[in-house]
Amino acid sequence: MMVMRTIVHIDEELCDGCGACISPCAEGALILENGKAKVIREELCDGAGVCLAICPTGALTLESRLAEAFSEQAVEKHQAGGSSHYIPQHCVSCNVSEDDAYLLAIKNRGKSLWYCTRCLPRLIHG
Repeated sequence: MMVMRTIVHIDEELCDGCGACISPCAEGALILENGKAKVIREELCDGAGVCLAICPTGALTLESRLAEAFSEQAVEKHQAGGSSHYIPQHCVSCNVSEDDAYLLAIKNRGKSLWYCTRCLPRLIHG
């Protein structure tokens, strides 16, 4: 069913295919296809925009438009399929992977950096 809602828009001209936006999407709605980020299916994108802050080129924005309604059931079915489309991020300080530790994205001057919870206090306290 089509409804008016907020959904992620990807500017293919700005997208450099780095894949940084893939992991932050908890629903798994993003993939890399032909060297560009792409929303797999509109019903998988919740429009929260967590991926926006991670994109180093500003290729992702939110737009209000007619789109398939978000479906938690579709997300659960998609995730149960077992195909993982994420690219693990790494802490910029110690290089630990998000597969091995919790990472948080920190944005400064338009750049997003990932820090693990062990290294974050050093960033905060100097």
